Formats: sequence, C-alpha cells, structure tokens
Amino acid sequence: MTHSHSTMRTGLPIGELETVYDELARAIDEAGPARSELFLVKLALLQAQALGSAEAFRGQLQAALRDL
Repeated sequence: MTHSHSTMRTGLPIGELETVYDELARAIDEAGPARSELFLVKLALLQAQALGSAEAFRGQLQAALRDL
C-alpha cells in the first residue's frame, strides 16, 4: 500500500529549523541594522537560485507575507 504522504516534500525537521532560525538571527545581528536589509535580499536571491524555480520562489514569498 502506498501512502500519499510518501510523495510529499517534508522539509526540515523542527530541530534543524530551530538551528537555522538561530543561525539566521546571528547573521542578521552580524550584518547590523544598516546592512540587515541588504543581507536579507542577498540571502533571498541565493536561496531562489538554489531553489531553481521562480514559480517556487514566488510561492515562498507569498508564504512569508502571510500573517506578518
């Protein structure tokens, strides 16, 4: 029997997501208030390139805008 969730993308486990959050917070602090926006734009562009799909990136943008 095949389960439908076996074909779904699962993403990072919670523990790894917490680690990524902590690392991101440290990097934002390191960039400083004057450069944090530039840093986040550069990071987003690098992640879009790594994702390899403008459509998928647009979906991520919409997800990030929800419930701000």
